[in-house]
Amino acid sequence: ALHVASRASYMSSALAASVPRTHPLPPFSRAHRRPSAPLPRAATASESENKTHEPMKLAFLGCGIMGVPMAKNLLKAGHDVCVWNRTSAAAAPVVEAGGKLAASAADAAREADVVFVMVSTPDAALDVAKAAADGLAPGKGYVDVSTVDAGTSSTIASIVRATGAEFLEAPVSGSKKPAEDGALIFLCAGDEGLYTRCASPLETMGKAHFFLGDVGQGAKMKLVVNMIMGSMMGAFAEGLTLAEKSDLDPATLLEVVSLGAIASPMFALKGPTMVKGTFAPAFPLKHQQKDMRLALALADELAQDMPVAAAANELYKRARRDGADDEDFSAVLKAVKK
Repeated sequence: ALHVASRASYMSSALAASVPRTHPLPPFSRAHRRPSAPLPRAATASESENKTHEPMKLAFLGCGIMGVPMAKNLLKAGHDVCVWNRTSAAAAPVVEAGGKLAASAADAAREADVVFVMVSTPDAALDVAKAAADGLAPGKGYVDVSTVDAGTSSTIASIVRATGAEFLEAPVSGSKKPAEDGALIFLCAGDEGLYTRCASPLETMGKAHFFLGDVGQGAKMKLVVNMIMGSMMGAFAEGLTLAEKSDLDPATLLEVVSLGAIASPMFALKGPTMVKGTFAPAFPLKHQQKDMRLALALADELAQDMPVAAAANELYKRARRDGADDEDFSAVLKAVKK
């Protein structure tokens, strides 16, 4: 194992050295990651650096596949969490873990110093911001970790800042399992003071967080990441289907892929369940297609052709028409096989 790790490190260093950096990172881009050395599960990156954080009064709005484990991790870390969801029954797991249920989004915001929001669509994110606004005030912060387009994020920022509160967009890269494990990646932009103030909850819920500049930059980065992910999954589904049609053993294909340059944690995680034809939702297909659509809209604004992503998006649309909305996004395999 040591030999493999050393070789991988060498190859990574050699590759980095061989690629000229024609576009250096902008000065406002900051990254914070957990160190590579193993840490106890409850420890965060800041704790590993001998920093301590006081428990915070937080609100968490949205208790879906992602919101519930994120809010529960905040409770485990000792934060005071007031929770709200449009259907209160969905918040039950967080309340059972020690959270306080608020009667409204505004009431939750009044109880907290910083509000976190995780909902499924741009329209929902906008509605929640409007609903929470009456509970916001100067000195408070509002962190939207939903995946939305840059325009919607800017509108939400205006609503929040009109109350005197600070705003941070922080869409996450990761699905249900990383949310449960506190291993999400936060792509942040907006008020940097709020970003700094939120270090403790961000490190509790995630393994890395980046500050990317002005509002919109985090939203754009998330759409680019999910566009790549969706395109990769489409190609992977086509590969599995072609292997099956060619009388090749799919398990062998997965092993070959895992040993080569295209090895991917996503392929390793999703491949076995795709071969079995099971698609329990970690990231619902309807949300992946929504993100493809938003990424393509961004590309259209910038007059940038995206033929691969556009073709992948058609596969997801076909899968949605066939009833795969609430299955995992890997169920795009069904559309390929049809």
